Amino acid sequence: MEAESPRGIRVPLWLLALLAFSGTLAMHIFVPALPRAGADLGAGTGAMQMTISVYIFGLAVGQLVYGPLSDRFGRRPVLMGGLVIYLLAGIACGLAPGIHPLIVARLFQALGGCAGLVLARAIVRDTSPPAETARRLALMNLMITVGPGVAPMIGGAMAETLGWRSIFVALCGLGIANMVFTWRLLPETGKPGAHSVAALARSYGHLLRSPAFLGYAVGGGCATTSMYAFIAAAPFVFVDQLHRPSYEVGIYLAILIGGVWIGSMVASRLIGRVPMGRLLVLANLVSVVAIMILLMAVLAGEFGVALTVAMLFVFTVGVGVAAPAALTQAVSVNPLVIGSASGLYGFTQMAVGALCTALAGIGGNPVLAATLVLTGAGIVAQASFWIAVRRR
Repeated sequence: MEAESPRGIRVPLWLLALLAFSGTLAMHIFVPALPRAGADLGAGTGAMQMTISVYIFGLAVGQLVYGPLSDRFGRRPVLMGGLVIYLLAGIACGLAPGIHPLIVARLFQALGGCAGLVLARAIVRDTSPPAETARRLALMNLMITVGPGVAPMIGGAMAETLGWRSIFVALCGLGIANMVFTWRLLPETGKPGAHSVAALARSYGHLLRSPAFLGYAVGGGCATTSMYAFIAAAPFVFVDQLHRPSYEVGIYLAILIGGVWIGSMVASRLIGRVPMGRLLVLANLVSVVAIMILLMAVLAGEFGVALTVAMLFVFTVGVGVAAPAALTQAVSVNPLVIGSASGLYGFTQMAVGALCTALAGIGGNPVLAATLVLTGAGIVAQASFWIAVRRR
């Protein structure tokens, strides 16, 4: 499948999906290896969770830069620069002699990886009529979630058999493939130089003052990347609290990512039939109800593997439905600065994910902390979407 712009520029949708999921893949694939890497580096639980938190932080901050740069200089050269950073940082991760160098390298790996994340979404908007953007983003999300869906199992198997450093060797190989495919198959889809720096700054300020954009951005972050709080806590919830073997963690995480996949498939069918504002509110409501059921079970001390996975699966189905609709609404607020809007949306999304992940690491009860964080984020998302829909 290809996306085609009004100017006749064709871009393979699979390539955009590959570029987008590569950034988050580097987070998902390393999660099952946290305990083993921590033991090898002599690092505690908090320090190892920091390799996830700082990665999400890097994904957030980098998007603030790539969005405006791509509006000014074009999608293609900015993307290639990010891919080079991703590759070099991956090499540094694989060679890290201790936890602190690993944390720094993970930050730069995220700064490089987020280029594909933000620019793939901008390119979809560049090459799609407004009415088709949400549908194509949903289809791209279907492709994206295939990778992270199996990544925890692959990461766990690689850590067990080849050592945790082998994960970064594989990520470097992916970085090289991305560079080759981008160089050969991706044309320029933006309009380099069409906007002055002053004009971009004014448009950026307009987005920051827009209740509709902020509602979709904050709501989208709280409804989607808040799930990273549980992903980071998962090894400690299932292994330490529920006493399951470490290799099962990847299976449970794959089930949750499968929920996002199913939600994206549902979204691709509902978009165009159900108003996106209503779709956002209903999808997030499903997630909130599911996580509140799990929270009540945790508070009662009656939670187990089956209930935890089932409720989080329902939660992630809601995430999959809400994600493309929230993004489409946000980047359509000001069509003149699609890259900047995509970058600012992505920053908000990942900043929320980093905050939720950090909050989930507080205290000595990982499952309680994670469910409290997800419940609070869901309530904030519901209020934000309501504001955005009313002010749109």
